[in-house]
Amino acid sequence: MLSKLAAVADKYHELEALLSDPAVMADMAQWQRYTREHAALTPIVAAYDDYRRAIATVAEDKELLREADAEMKELLLEEIAAAEEERARLEKELPMLLLPRDPNDDKNVIVEIRGGVGGEEAALFAASLFRMYARYAERQGWKTEILSGNPTEIGGFKEISFLVNGAGAYSKLKYESGTHRVQRIPVTESGGRIHTSAVTVAVLPEAEDVEVTIDPNDLRIDTYCASGAGGQYVNRTETAIRITHLPTGIVVQCQDEKSQLKNREKAMKVLRARIYDRARQEQADAVAADRRSQVGSGDRSERIRTYNFPQGRVTDHRIGLTLYKIDAVLDGDLDELLAALITADRTERLNRVR
Repeated sequence: MLSKLAAVADKYHELEALLSDPAVMADMAQWQRYTREHAALTPIVAAYDDYRRAIATVAEDKELLREADAEMKELLLEEIAAAEEERARLEKELPMLLLPRDPNDDKNVIVEIRGGVGGEEAALFAASLFRMYARYAERQGWKTEILSGNPTEIGGFKEISFLVNGAGAYSKLKYESGTHRVQRIPVTESGGRIHTSAVTVAVLPEAEDVEVTIDPNDLRIDTYCASGAGGQYVNRTETAIRITHLPTGIVVQCQDEKSQLKNREKAMKVLRARIYDRARQEQADAVAADRRSQVGSGDRSERIRTYNFPQGRVTDHRIGLTLYKIDAVLDGDLDELLAALITADRTERLNRVR
């Protein structure tokens, strides 16, 4: 571990020198890449420096003990105990910090929510999940932007896609990919019976232009009149856009804006993210057949969480965590859930490399 930490520290100082190099500063794309890499290594190097200081403190204080008087010995022993405690803490933390970092963690995300089994009730719950993520983003100081939506007449969404713009958005929201199940009495149910519905969530890292090359000749672009539940979703002119990526068959639609150009820009943003995500999934499946067993696998067919309204509980099935605060969770209080998922994922990955 110490040799790895020393190598990381060397790389960190090398990046510091590069960031002040005029030639690097003149190339903004390269400078930004180095800046992101430097920022990612900062917490590791800071913890490594603290670890070395703790070891040095123990060694120096033990040397001083030989000639110290009674009063000084008491102070030195207290300092040694504190440094030993710090060293032990860092010995547990440093292996976690050394785990390979997901290169997408700092990216913005595109979240796609689709109503599944349950019809209108599933569409209503899709709207509830959209509000949950929007409120969580607000708590984090992130911005959200609806990219496309297919609303229903009573306030639900058959599907909705939106961008979450904020530092580290993917590092936290990537654990939300999968099937979310809801158990409650729908507003459409007159008999008071509890129904079970499902909604799928896909969390895609926003792809930069340099990461996904799209040949314009591979696109079929259709325009049509927007439709929906009324208001901003209906337009008498052909402003809605449907883009088909012919090599992959991926289809993206956007009709939320009144401008055809803006709808096209949003649709292309989603298309790039989907193409990038498909390539990532295929690569991951080829490299690791057991990836599906991981907490952060992103398998969208997997039932990851149940929201049970009669019991007021939210259960994450991947880590067996149940919280009895469904109202708070749906209001965007996801910190406890996501912290537990992040810890479980890191622990599992750490066990794999040992």
